Amino acid sequence: MNQLTLMNRFSLAGRVALVTGASSGLGEHFAAVLAEAGAQVVVTARRIDRINLLVDQLKAKGQMATAIAIDVTDAQSVATCFEQASQVFGVPDIVVNNAGVTVTKAAIDQSVEDWNQVIDTNLKGCWLVATEAARRLIGAQKSGCIINIASILGERVAASVGPYAISKAGVIQATKVMALEWARYGIRSNALMPGYIRTDLNRDFLDSPLGIKLQQKIPSRQFGCVDDLSGPLLLLASDAGAAMSGATIEVDRSHLVSSL
Repeated sequence: MNQLTLMNRFSLAGRVALVTGASSGLGEHFAAVLAEAGAQVVVTARRIDRINLLVDQLKAKGQMATAIAIDVTDAQSVATCFEQASQVFGVPDIVVNNAGVTVTKAAIDQSVEDWNQVIDTNLKGCWLVATEAARRLIGAQKSGCIINIASILGERVAASVGPYAISKAGVIQATKVMALEWARYGIRSNALMPGYIRTDLNRDFLDSPLGIKLQQKIPSRQFGCVDDLSGPLLLLASDAGAAMSGATIEVDRSHLVSSL
C-alpha cells in the first residue's frame, strides 16, 4: 500500500459527522478535526449561539457545517436534531457522543439532582443519541460509526466525582453493547478515554497546587492537550479503523498505568 492510499483511508470526504457538546472544549475541537478531514459536520449543543459561532469559523475555512440545538437528555430533542441534520446533509454516519457534565462533591454530599444531572447527560444522553443514530442508519441501509467519549475515570476512580466516574464506566459498557448488537448492520462503536486534557474549563485547576500535585502522579508528568485526541478520533471515524469495534482507547499520557 503506497503512502497516498494509506492517507486516503483517513479521509472523511463524503461523510456526515454529528458532534454533541460542540459548544466548547473537546467537542469544539472534534468538530474542527472532522471538518478538516473532509466531513460535513453537524455541530450540536444546547447553546445555539456558541455553535453558530463555530459554524461561522468552519465555513470561513471553506468547510461545510451546520448548527442544530439539542438536549441529549430528551429523546424528542434528539430525534428532532437527527431529522434536521438529515434534511441538511443526509443521515449522519459518524456520531461523536461528547456531551458531558460533572458535579464535584463528596459522594455523601451529592444530591439526587446532582446524580440525575450527571447520569442523564453523560450516560442516558449517550444512549439516546447512539440508538437514534443507529435506527436511522439501519433504516437508510447505511454503515457508520459511533464514537463515545468516555474517560480514564471509567476504569479508575478519583474522589469527589462519583456520579461522573460511574457514568463513564457505563459509557464503556454501553459501547460494547452497541458494538455487539449493531455489527451486523455495519455500524461500529468504539470509545475514546481521555485523561486530563487541558482546556479553558479546567486550566485554572490544572495550574493550581492541587493540579500540580495531580500531575506528579502521572508517569509522564504531563497533562494532555486537545491535539492528543485528533489522531485517535480520525482512526475511529475513518476507514483506517474499519476493523475496530468495541474498542476502548486511552489517550492519557500514561496516566492509567500509574503505579498503585
